[in-house]
Amino acid sequence: MELTPFEFETLVCNLFGKMGLESKLTRSSRDGGVDVVTFDKRPVLGGKVVIQAKRYRHTVGVSAVRDLFGTMMNEGPTKASLSQRVAYGPDAYDFAKDKPIQLIDGGGLLYLLDQVGTKARIEIPPDE
Repeated sequence: MELTPFEFETLVCNLFGKMGLESKLTRSSRDGGVDVVTFDKRPVLGGKVVIQAKRYRHTVGVSAVRDLFGTMMNEGPTKASLSQRVAYGPDAYDFAKDKPIQLIDGGGLLYLLDQVGTKARIEIPPDE
């Protein structure tokens, strides 16, 4: 929680850049629900991916995934990704199933960061 929302979005953007994708942050306001846009230049497998970075303290429910799916329909990417530093509820996974949406939870985010040589940890302060 030490990272501001902008810093978390920047972390996610840099992660996808280190993974070999062209990545750029969107404007902070009026971004249409998209925090990062990436492009995979590979023929057939590549394309545009829209990413939403959530820095929530608690589990993300289905409404955030529905919002991302709506954004995806508007933006026209080949895939969408929702990166979260904690976890998703079962209803979020159920909704994303059979859709081109990838849910990256805290463990997945730490794994991807480790794969590109960035050591990180997630510390959630106790509720006040």
